Formats: sequence, C-alpha cells, structure tokens
Amino acid sequence: MIPQQTLLQADDLGVRLEIVNGLPIWEAQPLYRHQKHVERICQGIVKSNDNSDCECVHAMDIYIKFPNGLKRPDISIFCREPTEEEQDYALTIIPEAVIEVVSKGYEVKDLEIGPPFYISQGVKDVIVFDPLTLMVLHVKKHKTTRQVSPVDIELECGCKIKM
Repeated sequence: MIPQQTLLQADDLGVRLEIVNGLPIWEAQPLYRHQKHVERICQGIVKSNDNSDCECVHAMDIYIKFPNGLKRPDISIFCREPTEEEQDYALTIIPEAVIEVVSKGYEVKDLEIGPPFYISQGVKDVIVFDPLTLMVLHVKKHKTTRQVSPVDIELECGCKIKM
C-alpha cells in the first residue's frame, strides 16, 4: 500500500503514480489541451433515462484504490456521491465507468494497459478517447467497439456520455 504522503509528494514533483497489478507507472501531469478535453467530456455526462438509480456522479483525476492496484482515471463515474469519510483518501468504491483521454507518449498505458485492468477490477464501461485521431474505444467485459467522435455512448449504469 502506497502511503497518502507518497502520493502527495509525487504530485509536488509534477508526476502521477499508478500501480497496475504490482507494476508502478509514473506519468507526467496532464497538460492544458488534455484537461480541456476532459472538461468537455464531463459536461456531456447525463442520466440517459429516469428508470436508473444511478446518479451519474463524476470525478476528475482522483486516486482510486482497486483490489489489484492504484489508478487515477481522467474521469470516473459513480452511481452515488462518495461519503464524507471516503472523500479524504483514495476512493475504494469501484467506478461504474472510467474515461481516459490519451496523452501523447502514453498511448500504451491508456489503450493497452488500462482497459483490461479496469475491466478485471469490476468497472463495467471503459472509454478511451484519442484526441489526435478522434477514435473512441469502448471496452466492456465481453465486447469492444471503436467509433469516431462525436458519438453518444450509453453506459450500463444508465448514464450517457457525449464523446
């Protein structure tokens, strides 16, 4: 387990630490263009129908402690707001969906390492957006699709995303 202090020190150095199945991955902090894409995508997250109990709560760039690692997805979608006690530490609730925006030089991390890891940890929908090619990869447990942005994606939890 990585102590909270180590995570804060990594932030001070301008890097993000993630651990995937025991493999530490260091990544530079995201740049302006990357964060503008994240912000735009967050604005397009809505409930797709009134029958869903999911609140479609989203969080950007937060640590999540998964059973087999520690990740910091660009966007995490939850069906409920984390409790007060959960909010001061790396979250341990598994997101319903995660969205990653590909950063130049980190294509392998975002396209090849992340999706299978997230699915193995119980995330139902993994979406990866590549702003250079406009490719939208949607990974589910038994199905993967590739589309081109702009596209609307329905999530298993009852949320919809405009990519």
